[in-house]
Amino acid sequence: MKGFSKKISRKISRLPPEEVEKLVDSISSENEALYSILESLSTGLLICDEDWHLIQLNKAAERLIPLKYHGNDMRYVEIEEPVWEIIDDPDIAFFIKSASERQQLNISDEFTLSTPAGSRIITVSAQPFVQNKKVGGEIIKIDDITEKRSQEVLFRRMESLASLTNLAASVAHEIKNPLGSISIHIQLIQKALKKAREADGMLPDEAFTDKHLNIVNEEIERLNKIVVDFLFAVRPISAVLESVDVNECLSQFCDFISSELEEKNIGLEVHLAEKAPHIMLDTKLFKQVMINLVQNSIAAMQNGGRLLISTQAKNDRFIIAVADNGIGMDEKTVSHIFEPYFTTKANGTGLGLTMVYKIIKEFSGDIDVKSYPGEGTVFTISLPVPQRERHLLEGN
Repeated sequence: MKGFSKKISRKISRLPPEEVEKLVDSISSENEALYSILESLSTGLLICDEDWHLIQLNKAAERLIPLKYHGNDMRYVEIEEPVWEIIDDPDIAFFIKSASERQQLNISDEFTLSTPAGSRIITVSAQPFVQNKKVGGEIIKIDDITEKRSQEVLFRRMESLASLTNLAASVAHEIKNPLGSISIHIQLIQKALKKAREADGMLPDEAFTDKHLNIVNEEIERLNKIVVDFLFAVRPISAVLESVDVNECLSQFCDFISSELEEKNIGLEVHLAEKAPHIMLDTKLFKQVMINLVQNSIAAMQNGGRLLISTQAKNDRFIIAVADNGIGMDEKTVSHIFEPYFTTKANGTGLGLTMVYKIIKEFSGDIDVKSYPGEGTVFTISLPVPQRERHLLEGN
């Protein structure tokens, strides 16, 4: 009860001993109840004073993060080191120490920990500990989100299965046309052969059979391409991730495409961030992403235009933008742009941007597109910055 202790402290001298004893028992029971609630929480709590010295923690905190002290050492012995010194994980300790040095509160980050039972994913957040309407310290909150992430993976798999079903339906539709064409031309050949047998036994004219057989062969090739494209779309991407300087990759890529852009009267502007972090990528797949995006822009600028490629580090993400001032797209087209077999090009397969999406997801990134008819299109790729690289950036 708020203010209860203050009211009692003013009257306690006038209370008889038996009432004081009852009062102490009542306060003790209330404290035990509050302590039991704290200990029963599945969320780990480290409560610190204004100088980031630990004053309270619960069992969940001891269970969720590695600590240099355990049990009674943590609960009843005064620990002189700041809280990050007693956390036995360098990344978590660095995160909390940085929050202290920068006086940042209400921030959080994700960490992966290796345990005997397997890897666990936790979120660690720091927020103010408010007492009497003033900040009296800090609360470090730890949540285990491993199951949540597992559910998200399961949900993504279910989405992939649904996408595969739609993709299979699209392929079935694509296959029907060449199969129908093959059937018709084979029937025509069969009728000609039957007619020849019933008449003079002479085979049909060679030009006649070649014409129909050539069409059959073309349709077989078309079927083969449909199957190859389908397998390309549904097979898992095998990415070999390594720490890469994205700016260097983009510089090399811009040199690679500059002559083609020049031929098509498209000006190229490149603005790359200084001191860019290294990102975990597969360079070959990343080049494929950029080729698809730039080819998409070239197709949108048939009469020339301007292409901008830029990068920037923003918080814990590295942002890559590919922007053009081409014909743009309407909202309906944008909403379907990453779907398999969706294309606005007469000779497009509808799989280029699907592969771009899959590759970026394989890099644990995101891709977004904004486009306006007559104004142009911007593809924005967001990639996670590894923890170590984040630390280097923060230290600059």
